[in-house]
Amino acid sequence: MTAPQDHRHPTALVNGHHGPDTVSRHLSGPPQVKRSRLGGLWVATVLFALVFLLLLVFVLQNGQRASVSFLGAHGHLPLGVALLLAAVFGILLVALPGTARIVQLRILNRRSVARSGPDSVSPTANPATRGTPRTPHQER
Repeated sequence: MTAPQDHRHPTALVNGHHGPDTVSRHLSGPPQVKRSRLGGLWVATVLFALVFLLLLVFVLQNGQRASVSFLGAHGHLPLGVALLLAAVFGILLVALPGTARIVQLRILNRRSVARSGPDSVSPTANPATRGTPRTPHQER
C-alpha cells in the first residue's frame, strides 16, 4: 500500500545525505588566495605610473610653443602641456555634475532611511516585491 518507487536512478548516500560530497573531496590545483585591498592598491599604483610615463613622453615630444588665451589671460605654453591641461579641465567638467548627483542621491538615501527607521527595508530594495502586501505568516 505504499507508492511505487522509481529505482532506475538511485542516488547514493554521501556522508549520510543525498547529493555530492562537498566537504571531504580534495580540490585539484593550488588553493585560491583572496584578493586584498593592498594588492588592488599595488596594481592601481603600477597602472598610474605607466599612464604618467606615457603622459610625460607626450609632453616632452610636443614641446613646441603654443599661444593660449583663456578668459582674457594670454600666455605661451608648450603644446603638450596645453593639451594636457585642456584634457584635465574636460575631465573636471564631466566629474563635477557627476559628483553633485552622487551627493544628491546620498542625501535622498539618508532621508528615506531616517524617515522609515533603520530596521525597515527600503521599498526599492527588491522591485519584484514592491507593492505586494505581506501577511504575517509569509516568510521573508
